[in-house]
Amino acid sequence: KYTNNIKMAKQLENYALGQWTKGSSEGQMLYNAINGEEIGTASSAGLDFGAMMDYARTVGGPVLRKMTFQERGLMLKKLALYLMDRKEEFYTVSWATGATRADSWVDIEGGIGNLFANASLRRQFGDQPFYVEGETHKLSKNGTFLGTHILTPKRGVAIHINAFNFPVWGMLEKVAVNLLAGVPAIVKPATITSFLTETVVRAIIESGILPDGALQLITGSANGILDNVESEDVVTFTGSAWTGQMLKAHPRITSEGVPFNLEADSLNACVLGEDVQVGSAEFDIFIKEVTREMTTKAGQKCTAVRRALVPAHLVEDVQIALGQRLSTTTIGDPNVEGVRMGALAGAAQVKEVREKVEELAKSQEIIFGNLDNFEVKGADKNKGSFISPILFLNNDPFNKTDVHNIEAFGPVSTIIPYNGTAEAIELVRMGKGSLVCSIVTADNDIATEFVLNAGSLHGRIVILDAECIKESTGHGSPLPLLVHGGPGRAGGGEEMGGKRGVLHYMQRTAIQGSPNKLTAVTQQYQYGADYIEEDKHPFAKYFEEVKVGDTLITAKHTIQQSDINAFAALSGDNFYAHVDATSLEGTIFERNVAHGYYLLSKAAGLFVLAKKGPVLLNYGLDECRFVKPVYPGSTIGVRFTCKEKIDQEKKDENDVAKGIVRWLVDIYDETGETVGIATILTMVKKLNQD
Repeated sequence: KYTNNIKMAKQLENYALGQWTKGSSEGQMLYNAINGEEIGTASSAGLDFGAMMDYARTVGGPVLRKMTFQERGLMLKKLALYLMDRKEEFYTVSWATGATRADSWVDIEGGIGNLFANASLRRQFGDQPFYVEGETHKLSKNGTFLGTHILTPKRGVAIHINAFNFPVWGMLEKVAVNLLAGVPAIVKPATITSFLTETVVRAIIESGILPDGALQLITGSANGILDNVESEDVVTFTGSAWTGQMLKAHPRITSEGVPFNLEADSLNACVLGEDVQVGSAEFDIFIKEVTREMTTKAGQKCTAVRRALVPAHLVEDVQIALGQRLSTTTIGDPNVEGVRMGALAGAAQVKEVREKVEELAKSQEIIFGNLDNFEVKGADKNKGSFISPILFLNNDPFNKTDVHNIEAFGPVSTIIPYNGTAEAIELVRMGKGSLVCSIVTADNDIATEFVLNAGSLHGRIVILDAECIKESTGHGSPLPLLVHGGPGRAGGGEEMGGKRGVLHYMQRTAIQGSPNKLTAVTQQYQYGADYIEEDKHPFAKYFEEVKVGDTLITAKHTIQQSDINAFAALSGDNFYAHVDATSLEGTIFERNVAHGYYLLSKAAGLFVLAKKGPVLLNYGLDECRFVKPVYPGSTIGVRFTCKEKIDQEKKDENDVAKGIVRWLVDIYDETGETVGIATILTMVKKLNQD
């Protein structure tokens, strides 16, 4: 439960140019969604948006760009821990948005969870401010001219224009990504719930964890901010398709070629598979999922189920089951025991949802709920922004098509009958693109047919069944490591998605040059670059002492058939090509061939330093290829080279200070040709243990 003890300034503030400032006292009045009381005013009057953007580019940007991915990731982790310690303060304020505690958990702790998830992404990047992507390509016969791709942080600012329904998650899921990429942000939450965003930003600034200029906040109107965008800025928008398309067409967006990520509300669907029977686990899953998506956040979710597709012969059963569950949903003040659905965010939202329901009612029948006749527990429904869940039935969805075009952004959904999976696919596609679609089925063939044919118009598809439901996050939960966005009506945008999301804020550049030049630029050893050979064995060096390019040219070993036989006996790998010379006819092999893993094992025997030293352990194998057969009588050696270094943080004061070193293992034969190549990782102790 909430403490219901909201202490908030009567005039919200903006955070700009490193300080908190108030706009005009004549700004927009904000109201408590539960009791209708005034919260305060929000205004951006007096803010210089151009100066704010310049401040982000010149103050915040340079500091963030100098930080490595490891440092940025640890910054996000520290911030997430700080905000989690203060979460109860955010819950208290969130009550005024109309949300229940469970609703706010998704918004608040879900948002903080995005910080944690992106902090963990640092492990997928190197220990540099930039990122080297993909393989290096040999562009010349002798390998003296190479090409690869490097991504560097954009030298602009991320402008996030967010929706009212998730004032915390909407901000944190975006800034976590741009900050990890090394780009500062200006956040513009929807004004109606900006008082909660302001509370969280105030905590962020008080923490002192982010560098100056990394985050700024506009609580009032941001009209005119796009007049100042430049080519290296990135704009994201979450909200109505009409507003997003208008902003995307702004002359500065088009003339400067500014990336614009649009995530628009869409007519998401949940499909009950034609294999499902009444009383089955999958039937119950469908009923619970649709009910939850209608009532969570009072249906104010861009991912909420607006269309519930049901096999025609089960429509009556589904109608009864949904009606029974919805009838147990108590609406009211979330602080009152038993209340399961709160209010819409404000009176304007109530008015809009009512209008959309009335439009939809012209072509389909309301089978549950009433816009005027419903009970509210612990509050006055005439003062708060309450509305009843509304469930429609559309008996002719191919001709009564308003359901595929009109969205009521509240606790509103429609049952739609279908005959056969192909028809269900056609109906969900009539929504012309959505953020998410789900299908509840126990049948693998139905799931496969649906995904492969509906996928092109959906950003995410969730397959629900009895096997996964206990651990599934359900239809409506975008996850940090998977993309969020969708084609067509959903805006055509893409955010989050783990590493993919981070790269949206970076510029990909193809670089070409000699192996030595590319090694110098990327700080990753490129095949063919000069070796650094020293008397000291690489494994005798502490992490700080190891240099990219450090190389050990090992002693050599001549392979014998007895080596192959011994490895076969030890490993149990008696594949015919290694041990049965009579079975080689018609194969690519001339004689018994050495095991690839024997070559790798023998290579380790050649490059490993046996005595105790700074190397703590073998951390794993990233990649490995065996490119040329090795027969008895061949002689192999190893060129063992430091490819890349990645710092690691200490888990606690008792942990050993260390880093990860990636080594190129180039196994070659007596002709000098590579026969096997791999990348191994070692954990190496630091000389400095502070």
